[in-house]
Amino acid sequence: MFGLETDIFLLLAFCLFAACAFEFVNGFHDTANAVATVIYTNSLKPNTAVVWSGFCNFLGVFFGGIAVAMGILNLLPTELLIDQNVYHSIAMVLALLFSAIVWNLGTWYFGLPSSSSHTLIGSILGVGLAFTFMPENTSGTGVNTAKATEIFISLFTSPLFGFSLAIVLMFILRRSLDKPLRNLVFSEPKKNQPPPAWIRGILITTCTLVSFFHGSNDGQKGVGLIMLILIGITPTYFALDNSKNPLLMRENLTQIETIVNRVNPTLLSARDRAELVVTKREIASLKTQISKPLVDNTLPEGERLNARRSVLLISRNIKDLLNSRTANLSLADANVLEKQIGEEQGLRRFTDYAPDWVILMISLSLGLGTMVGWKRIVVTIGEKIGKQHLTYAQGASAELVAASTIGVSSWLGLPVSTTHVLSSGIAGSMVASKGIKNLQGGTVRNIAIAWVLTLPVTMILSGTLYTFFRWIF
Repeated sequence: MFGLETDIFLLLAFCLFAACAFEFVNGFHDTANAVATVIYTNSLKPNTAVVWSGFCNFLGVFFGGIAVAMGILNLLPTELLIDQNVYHSIAMVLALLFSAIVWNLGTWYFGLPSSSSHTLIGSILGVGLAFTFMPENTSGTGVNTAKATEIFISLFTSPLFGFSLAIVLMFILRRSLDKPLRNLVFSEPKKNQPPPAWIRGILITTCTLVSFFHGSNDGQKGVGLIMLILIGITPTYFALDNSKNPLLMRENLTQIETIVNRVNPTLLSARDRAELVVTKREIASLKTQISKPLVDNTLPEGERLNARRSVLLISRNIKDLLNSRTANLSLADANVLEKQIGEEQGLRRFTDYAPDWVILMISLSLGLGTMVGWKRIVVTIGEKIGKQHLTYAQGASAELVAASTIGVSSWLGLPVSTTHVLSSGIAGSMVASKGIKNLQGGTVRNIAIAWVLTLPVTMILSGTLYTFFRWIF
């Protein structure tokens, strides 16, 4: 496969298997996010619910785009993503996969609704921080701090948003419904008896939306993992999207170069001046590469990783320039630069991609994982967050909050904790019913501890494993 040496091929196969295993575990770990409410309100039988949720997760991955996947990739510094040493890439991938899978399995075993998003991101950050101390790191940083900050804000604010919005929705329902209808939707389901058809329809719809958006967000993390593996181990084939003609870069490079040459370097900070020099050098290098005769409209195999390196460095430095207060770029020039490095018509369309077979592989892994191992976390969400049985209103409110939050986050290209959004939505709906005393303190405390510990534990674990694997390889 890909003309690889036997040991590299075996490591590639193992890494791909481990990435699918992570997504499979993610599926049964997070199934409860969608199915707990329909199961505990008797809207769907458990087996029917998890099969339907698995199918919707599959569709969510396949049709959800790759914005979140690229956000995961962009957490790591450019220098780590274009390391020419394939064994360094293998060490990186194995470290973050092992740490993510171990934590996910551990929290699932104890029935804790922890976040697969926090787990994977913590693992990636741990590898990045460990890379800071590696001899080949000349940039002095191991993490894309701007992207990390953006993701941290998303991860930490989404549960607060879910908790608050669920309370608001419950308040609106209480105020807007007449007494007979209010008594119905705020009542506890009767044992083994399905709800009225219209309530059942709402609950199944919200379950469907949460499942689809879970796939479109969490599934993309698996896509990002696979691309990280493929680019790191087989850059010849996956460093660039070879279905696109590299000559299309010419217009992008020309417009970028024209604007960059107008920037006065004497007004810039020392760091921005250095990045401006690198940008001009990489533009020249990339223009030289695509000026040579191309066979089948693709760059020679040996030049593809260098071309990726140039695209990523140009993109990163242009973003820094756009954020610089001293660059004095006009609004028109800034808009042109944004477009020319973008994912749709700019340089990043050659690097920010995922083949259909990768998306299909992750879709199947997540969908199949959703159909097994769901009961532990379902019990926690359905019975142990609040002291009362879930009512129809609570189930619908929590699911609607989760679906809208995850959907918006996927549209913005931000990973979000599906688990924490729904758990906080359930908690908010319980508080809205009978106040804070309606929460089970032990469960809430355990979920909060898992929420707080996930990032530091996985960062330490993955950083340690990365250092160990680097020493072995």
